[in-house]
Amino acid sequence: MRDVSIIGVGQTPVREHWEKGLRQLAVDAVLAALKDAHTEQVDAIYVGNMLSGELTRQEHLGALIADQLGMSGVAAMKVESACGAGGSAVHAGFLAVASGQYRRVAVVGVEKMTDLWNGSVTAGLAMAADGEYEAANGISFVGLNALMMRRYMYEYDLVEEDFAPFALNAHANAVHNPNAMFRKAVTLEQFTKAKKVADPISLFDSSPICDGAAAVILSRSENLNGNAARAISIAASTMATDTLALHDRQDPMWLRAVELSSIKAYAQAGITPQDIDLFELHDAFSIVAPMSLEAAGFARRGTGTYLARDGEISINGKLPISTMGGLKARGHPIGASGVYQITEAVQQLRGEAGKNQVPNAKIGMTQSLGGVAATAVTHILKGK
Repeated sequence: MRDVSIIGVGQTPVREHWEKGLRQLAVDAVLAALKDAHTEQVDAIYVGNMLSGELTRQEHLGALIADQLGMSGVAAMKVESACGAGGSAVHAGFLAVASGQYRRVAVVGVEKMTDLWNGSVTAGLAMAADGEYEAANGISFVGLNALMMRRYMYEYDLVEEDFAPFALNAHANAVHNPNAMFRKAVTLEQFTKAKKVADPISLFDSSPICDGAAAVILSRSENLNGNAARAISIAASTMATDTLALHDRQDPMWLRAVELSSIKAYAQAGITPQDIDLFELHDAFSIVAPMSLEAAGFARRGTGTYLARDGEISINGKLPISTMGGLKARGHPIGASGVYQITEAVQQLRGEAGKNQVPNAKIGMTQSLGGVAATAVTHILKGK
């Protein structure tokens, strides 16, 4: 296997992009990444997306985006694993370069969610769960996470306010991220008074419906095209799965796919959790953050909220998370989120995160989840 590096990143602001369609968002992100990589051509394109067919009536994104980039003829394909599509697309691109099949590839995650009414989006998101045994019986995706949060609170004697530091941290970090959707800090009082979406999940426990695209250019590390000084190496790229349905799990309070993917990533990178300087986790709902911290080896079972309570997840904490706002405040354009995580980790490891810069960041970890963590894709990145 060849060593793989990220030589270019690009992203669009996460917004309600009424004036731009899915293809334009994807093209904008890829062109920005190509410019950052000082190149105009790649050998293949991987597109992370979940809902293009459902919400925009457009599939066959590989050929579409290759054409719109003026690269018709290159290999191109869509990669789908629900909310983990972006991370899975990066994983596919990594394997393609590491195998020696391609010298350089572009990976873009893109989602256009705001053109239809919320009922259509909710129905689409439910497809990340078990369509026959969960969605068909009327439970929404946020409802599944609410069930998990309620049980977690019961098991570990917690109250809703114990999850507030995750939202407060994400929003505080988003203030200084020009690409974030919600660039406004949130107070504890606002959190506690927020309306419920699916009890006990409130508005401030939930990531927003939005549009966006992010892209990375992956290259063989021995052919960095003049980008050696700013290249970030991919030390690990791993993937694991769990049962799709929450009710099929032997232990619904443990994210097994997160655990397996993390263990494989640490082994591949030759490090331990203690070596990680920042962690871009999949905080689509507040409950996912502590459970991910536990399953990934950063906290003991049932104590993930303690890291947030004690300030350990802040920019200057022991393990900064959601450093540019996370899915909660930067926004969660489903199939793009995993690639946004990678671009933000690259910014940190390059020392280009501005007021959100994690001091002395050398090793970053990102984790993109599909469904209720039925898919987990973990990347470990190393800077200079």
